[in-house]
Amino acid sequence: MSEGDAGHAVEFTGPERVDVVPIDDPVPEPDEVVVEATVSAVSAGSELLAYRGDLDPETVADEELSALDGDLSYPLRYGYAVVGRVTAVGDAVDPTWRGRTVFAFNPHESRFAVPPDELRPVPEGIAPKTATLFANAETAVTLAVDTAPRLGERVAVFGQGVVGLLTTALLARSGAETVVAVEPRDDRRALASEFGADATVDPSRHDGRAGVVEAVRERTGGVDLAVEVSGRPETLETAVESVRFDGEVVVGSWYGTKRADLGFGDHFHRGRVTVRSSQVTTIAPELRGRWDRERRRETAWRELRRLDDDLDVTERLVTDRVPVADAPTAYRRLADERERTLQLLFTY
Repeated sequence: MSEGDAGHAVEFTGPERVDVVPIDDPVPEPDEVVVEATVSAVSAGSELLAYRGDLDPETVADEELSALDGDLSYPLRYGYAVVGRVTAVGDAVDPTWRGRTVFAFNPHESRFAVPPDELRPVPEGIAPKTATLFANAETAVTLAVDTAPRLGERVAVFGQGVVGLLTTALLARSGAETVVAVEPRDDRRALASEFGADATVDPSRHDGRAGVVEAVRERTGGVDLAVEVSGRPETLETAVESVRFDGEVVVGSWYGTKRADLGFGDHFHRGRVTVRSSQVTTIAPELRGRWDRERRRETAWRELRRLDDDLDVTERLVTDRVPVADAPTAYRRLADERERTLQLLFTY
């Protein structure tokens, strides 16, 4: 996109309704820069909640990100993985920002103004399309750090979307003895194996929850830790029943308004199973003496580069590149579970 072209933004206007709307060229305040987008990544889990109408409209979008201020009511501009180039700087900004390639937690917009301290300069040698995976990589790092398997422990990761696959890859390089990936799609199970999973389970081939639990136990003897990133609340009960006595389930999914009839029975109660959330906005309280956001960001960039060098994760994860003007069609395809879309990028 040249600087003379009209700008556009993706806007959710109602359940299963997406528009691409024109926007004015931003003029930076003295403490801002203007970023021209090159490419942005669709976060399938979160953005399909917006697309399907599964978000609580009264929920605050994200108190930590100024670009996502306000609530989640329609019309809604949403997204948080844009990579672009700084094309203009305000009078109070260091002029060396101009021309930098940056990552921004910003909705899908072709141009936007933002304070530079809300940008993440893309490290040298990382391509823009790889950099769009930074938010997912940071989430996966958070899940791996929060799960923290001890040497010899066994872990199950439920759900092998982009975050699940990156989490599987990181846990496979940890002290865990066994990592098992639970995922109904065959292409994603194959990727999980290539990313380091020691075993995979197809829940669609087993008789209900009990069958899936038995399959996990057959491969592991029962896991010490489970990570739930399927986006399906009904999977949580399966994860709980898969862990051993005093096991822990770390929930990375955001379910929005989706609900499921969960029954935490004897295994949960007598087995002293712990269920806790993991979310990338904050650092777990018990880690804040050693970890801060800057350390986590540096770790995410380093691990993303390493996984791309070793496993070519960008080419394996990015399945679709779509001009932003075709966003309505792209979301319909992403929502169709018969499609093999994994990571979708908008190009500008």
